[in-house]
Amino acid sequence: NLGQGLSAGCGFALADRLHKRDTHIFVLMSDGEQTKGQVAEARRFAVKYGLTNITVLIDNNNIQISGRTDKVMPCRICANYRADGWEMMEVDGHNFSEIYDAIKKSIQMDSPVCIIANTVIGKGVSFMENDYRYHGKTLDEASYIKAMEELGLPPSLERYKKLREKVWQYPERKFVFTPALKKGTPVVYKKEEKTDNRTAYGKALVDIARANKDNSDFPFAVFDCDLATSVKTDLFEKEFPDNFFQVGVQEHNAATIAGAVSTDKVISFFSDFGVFGVDETYNQARLNDQNYTNLKLVCTHIGLDVGEDGKTHQCIDYIGTLRNLFGFKIVIPADPNQTDRVIRYVAGEIGNWFVGMGRSKTPVITKEDGSVYFDENYEFQYGKADIIRKGKDGYIIAMGSIVARAVKASEILKEKEISIGVINMCCPLVIDEDVMAEAMSTGLVLTVEDHHIDTGLGATVGMYLLEKKYTGKFFRKGITEYGSSGDPESLFKKEGIDADSLARFLASCK
Repeated sequence: NLGQGLSAGCGFALADRLHKRDTHIFVLMSDGEQTKGQVAEARRFAVKYGLTNITVLIDNNNIQISGRTDKVMPCRICANYRADGWEMMEVDGHNFSEIYDAIKKSIQMDSPVCIIANTVIGKGVSFMENDYRYHGKTLDEASYIKAMEELGLPPSLERYKKLREKVWQYPERKFVFTPALKKGTPVVYKKEEKTDNRTAYGKALVDIARANKDNSDFPFAVFDCDLATSVKTDLFEKEFPDNFFQVGVQEHNAATIAGAVSTDKVISFFSDFGVFGVDETYNQARLNDQNYTNLKLVCTHIGLDVGEDGKTHQCIDYIGTLRNLFGFKIVIPADPNQTDRVIRYVAGEIGNWFVGMGRSKTPVITKEDGSVYFDENYEFQYGKADIIRKGKDGYIIAMGSIVARAVKASEILKEKEISIGVINMCCPLVIDEDVMAEAMSTGLVLTVEDHHIDTGLGATVGMYLLEKKYTGKFFRKGITEYGSSGDPESLFKKEGIDADSLARFLASCK
């Protein structure tokens, strides 16, 4: 997409630096795309982090789809690059010698360089020169032959006709590598401890990096957008400042750079609030996915759990949005212990991963005997659901911070001699068929989620039950409208997904 190329170039240049390679990255751009905000974000990043190994070449023909660039949306390209600290050169874009000399000079300079190549669209063809319509308009066969005659070139249309007869396939991933990482020492938070999943994430990330600090084959890169103390990447920054990149309030740029760098054997983590890391950067995530990146996108402050920040910050569509991307895997851990194991797992996996968590402190999930559920013997497996409580009369299927509330609801109902089990389905896009079979056997299944009710966990389970011709009772609980500002528990109560509301609802189902 227009506007993302320079960010990707910054990612490749950064990867070369982390691998200590002496290389140079060239980014080819158009003049029309220079009005995109992400281009400015990338310019600033390149200067801040001294990416002297990057050169931009801009085809400056003052033409774009809708007309002349200075009429569609004027942009002071040279002034903008200079203002952000880039060195500038200007050449005749039709003079190969001038282009070569400028490129050769740019490689020797101690700052990012932008070369403006002034060109004329359709140069050498009388009826095409400076006509904006030919930015996207094809020629008919007669016009093509005339154009080739004016250029003094032999026509080769028949060759291209044959090429178009071929059925082209979407390219498969060509470079597959599994990072050889040590997972560090897993942490087991005691049941008396009440911490938040984001702190468990931050500590696990530091521990993994510490365990692999001598592994030069797979360096770490952690990206933040002015929220390090909230998303807990500040813990990493303190210990590994050279591998921490503060991108500022530039989420689009951060998402693309973090994705690009991950394609080159760099363990890349990008952390943000859910609304910024998922909703705001959806197009960047989509292109990352199409380009087979290996990004670990870890977002905090998801769902109504954000509470007082209100509806603008309550990301309630993190599953519904990312499930559209074929390559993303989603994990919503239930407590700090599971978060610790999940982070250690995804760090060593290829592909794109989203790990989501709320803001609030989360109780440690325990077994029925009171011991820690995700203990020192627990190993995370993608797609594996956990039966937290056994049930005979029905099952609650939940994820994230709702799991603890589901357990509480189960305990309330147990006192009323109603046996309701609890399943933690932390991988909401994957059905664990063995676990689901047990839930279905009771004849009552209820999904509960801190997420849009129609596009998350309930949708996944509902589709599965329909395909399996399930004939029992099935209910969904989730977010049905934009939230207001208030403490999370009161917001959950309003939606009927707090423990007491769940217990009352399930009691009424018997």
